[in-house]
Amino acid sequence: MASTETITLAHSPDSDDAFMFYALAEGKVDTEGLRFSHELADIESLNNRALAGELAVTAVSFHAYAHLAGRYLLLPHGASFGDGYGPVVVARRAISREEIASGSVFVGAPGKLTTAALALSLWAPGARTEFRPFDAIAADVRAGRMEAGLLIHEGQLTFRADGLTEVVDLGRWWKGETGLPLPLGGNVVRRDLGPATIARISRALSRSIEYGLAHREAALEHAMRYARGLDRGAADRFVGMYVNDWTRGYGPEGRRAVQTLLDRGHAAGLIPVVKAEYAP
Repeated sequence: MASTETITLAHSPDSDDAFMFYALAEGKVDTEGLRFSHELADIESLNNRALAGELAVTAVSFHAYAHLAGRYLLLPHGASFGDGYGPVVVARRAISREEIASGSVFVGAPGKLTTAALALSLWAPGARTEFRPFDAIAADVRAGRMEAGLLIHEGQLTFRADGLTEVVDLGRWWKGETGLPLPLGGNVVRRDLGPATIARISRALSRSIEYGLAHREAALEHAMRYARGLDRGAADRFVGMYVNDWTRGYGPEGRRAVQTLLDRGHAAGLIPVVKAEYAP
């Protein structure tokens, strides 16, 4: 029988992550003796804590993964892809790609290591960003404190109701550019936990994802406490955008998408060269 270990599992306090880890949080699936201690924090905080090696298992941005691949493996499931949609640059007026690339317009962005920030720099090389808490960016643009903002999470669904204009949907742009979904974030596991523990963690997280998808209403009810003002219909839509078949497993196309993002980021001089490595 597998020994009992407590594993820190860190993720964002968002409805999609809550949906994904509902079964683990509520003891609905076999964990092979593992106990999971859930820690919730915004994605940029998790990126930085992973850089320091503090977390055993955590959600990270793929941008951040490029800087921590030596210490962590990607788990083969639990990723969020924007398949023709993704982070959105918004403003109060029409702003051109050229204006943003020229650096004449500051863009409020949710963190240096977010994939959104990387995608923005690939779309508009030379873009100048000012980093803000992700949930303050839309309000900053509305109030005129920032001329443009880069929205992630629920802001992708609510900006029009806030009177803001879409400048670009970076997931849609990426799909047109590459034919691939935009890999936004994945779950990583620290290599020093060893193959046996990593395999147990991987199986437990996979069971949690499958349980949530098979028990959608119960998982969505759990996730609603993290929906940040979305009604149930909008929360259901948001969860469907980021917890789906891509989350079950990358597949060859998903892995190609991840490597394409990493390769293009390196070619642009934005991240070190890295080959994505996955736990079994």
